[in-house]
Amino acid sequence: MWCPKYRRDVLVGGADLRLKEIIRQVCSETDSEMLEMEVMPDHVHLLVEVDPQFGVHHLVKLIKGRSSRLLRQEFRWCRTRLPSLWTNSYFVSTVGGAPLEIIKQYIEQQKHV
Repeated sequence: MWCPKYRRDVLVGGADLRLKEIIRQVCSETDSEMLEMEVMPDHVHLLVEVDPQFGVHHLVKLIKGRSSRLLRQEFRWCRTRLPSLWTNSYFVSTVGGAPLEIIKQYIEQQKHV
């Protein structure tokens, strides 16, 4: 999970759909399996399977870097409302013994909370 700078509601008006495309593209390029994704106006939830040799930190860096560049080029409000699109931080957790279906349900339900 990560969020835009100052937790602003900028992932709207097509930016959310474009972000999903970018995330899918980066996951495909890195042979990471995107299992579930939900883009909220002020944060992103992503359930992804990443090769440990590649590292989840590397995947997040690629996603945040490319999406920041492209979204700020394509959507004016991502440039004018924020000095940079994303915060420097993100939250990562392994799901170990938790059933993937439970995690997927949690992410899907975030839109309705």
